[in-house]
Amino acid sequence: MAKPVAIEVYNPNGKYRVVSTKPMPGTRWINLLIDQGCRVEICHLKKTILSVEDIIDLIGNRCDGVIGQLTEDWGETLFSALSKAGGKAFSNMAVGYNNVDVEAANKYGIAVGNTPGVLTETTAELAASLSLAAARRIVEADGFMRAGLYEGWLPHLFVGNLLKGQTVGVIGAGRIGSAYARMMVEGFKMNLIYFDLYQSTRLEKFVTAYGQFLKANGEQPVTWKRASSMEEVLREADLISLHPVLDKTTYHLVNKERLAMMKKEAILVNCSRGPVIDEVALVNHLR
Repeated sequence: MAKPVAIEVYNPNGKYRVVSTKPMPGTRWINLLIDQGCRVEICHLKKTILSVEDIIDLIGNRCDGVIGQLTEDWGETLFSALSKAGGKAFSNMAVGYNNVDVEAANKYGIAVGNTPGVLTETTAELAASLSLAAARRIVEADGFMRAGLYEGWLPHLFVGNLLKGQTVGVIGAGRIGSAYARMMVEGFKMNLIYFDLYQSTRLEKFVTAYGQFLKANGEQPVTWKRASSMEEVLREADLISLHPVLDKTTYHLVNKERLAMMKKEAILVNCSRGPVIDEVALVNHLR
């Protein structure tokens, strides 16, 4: 890592040294650390993803804790370096922690934290935005217009697909998956099919209640179904959103065989980690 590194320091005389590998939004987190007697150092290195060597340099000879990012490889090497520097805590600025070797952290006595719950609605809204953009071909139409190809309105030009009355499939109905499902059911009156290892009773009750509301007001009620397998969702849904955690069991969960199960016009949105989909298989499938 080039020296000197641009480091922003808060509370320089603090008792505990905490390093953040990236600037993060807001200042509340900084103030909370300062209130606990921490010296906060924020790295402003103009590099999108820091290497293991970069982070070791940041840790230095003395460091009590690090706040890192999901793009960083927190394994044996980094936890060993943090331990040698006297560190006791690492916090991952993410809900998922597939970039963190928890066994290595335990080995060196490093407590690991993550951020579940704080981005539930935010991520669900982005999933809904991607779903709508794909269904109504918004990105395609924008590019068409910016390229100067628009010559006037035509009945068939970027018509897209109506979501109302279609079926949304959710794979992984945890906090984010359930929030997304509620948005699509209530916002677009879509029917729901979901697959999860655990029954989402609250989600089922929500869809049931909303269906009863629609029926009482003379509209077609929405329905829900808990699928017995992921394959069932892929075969039946018109719009599919992925929300599983990434681990050994979900790596390339959506592969060549499962892509072939989907409807020809189905939309697939991935709001999990990228490797949940076999990207090579996806490209070949689209071709």
